[in-house]
Amino acid sequence: MTTIHPQLQEIAQKTPKFNFSQRNRWFMNLMFSFMRTPKLPADVRVETVWLERPSAKTKLRLRLYQPATPATTPTPALLWLHGGGYVIGRPEMDDATCAQFVQALGLKIISVDYRLAPKHPFPAGLDDSYQALTWLAAQAQQLGIDPTRIAIGGQSAGAGLAAALAQLAHDRQGVQPIFQLLVYPMLDDRTVLRTDLDDGNHVAWTQTSNRYGWEAYLGQPGGAVELPAYAAPARRQDLSGLPPAWLGVGTLDLFHDENVAYAQRLQAAGVPCELLVVPGAFHGFNVFDPTIPIAQEFQQAQIAALQHHLFPAG
Repeated sequence: MTTIHPQLQEIAQKTPKFNFSQRNRWFMNLMFSFMRTPKLPADVRVETVWLERPSAKTKLRLRLYQPATPATTPTPALLWLHGGGYVIGRPEMDDATCAQFVQALGLKIISVDYRLAPKHPFPAGLDDSYQALTWLAAQAQQLGIDPTRIAIGGQSAGAGLAAALAQLAHDRQGVQPIFQLLVYPMLDDRTVLRTDLDDGNHVAWTQTSNRYGWEAYLGQPGGAVELPAYAAPARRQDLSGLPPAWLGVGTLDLFHDENVAYAQRLQAAGVPCELLVVPGAFHGFNVFDPTIPIAQEFQQAQIAALQHHLFPAG
């Protein structure tokens, strides 16, 4: 196994071995609900937006990040989806990341509080994401957004949802995102069938957790012969016509192989895809301590990709 990057060794040693399951999922979500979020910088403004769901009693919560000083011309937008294995998490966990994007680029971000499995299995989270995307495009003028420059992205399961959303939006031929930012995405349920992935060799997200996450999301064990369209983005046969992508993953990430394979398939299908593989990095390495150089470099690579695709020269 590749050696853990020197900057990440102390973090790996201090991170407790932990597997997600039905027994402890409620506790993790409770912890997230009480989690203290970092104070946002004064030049970033955040507000909450509520949308009526077409076929549900509860409302969909969106978290809107934007520069405190209004722009004089329409800006690009990024629809962002948080991680958490499809079973835990909330938009606030990515406050620092979203704020950094806003500060660096001056764009607007909508982060989606999508429904979580197992209470709400597929396609609930994807439906919420698509509703947020269509709302964002419909409200572009009121929000000061350029509807021709909308990107989608996320981390881990959120990046998996972003990949599925890119496929769904392509097929429905409505709102067409121009870029997808996929940060170590959770793409392929068939990874749970691999017998060579040992829990002890993975930090933060293990094969046991992965198996639970997919089972909760799909409503059945991962690796089934057939799945509904968009349930596992890596299962899609034809990737042609999808928006350009950036995909980043560490060599020690449980998702490394499925991520590299997906990036290569995008490229083979004629979809521009920049692949960044970080030696010695494990899943979520950039969120444990965003101040270390390897995490900052990873974040700057994402900012550069957004800059390139949302702010084309000329």
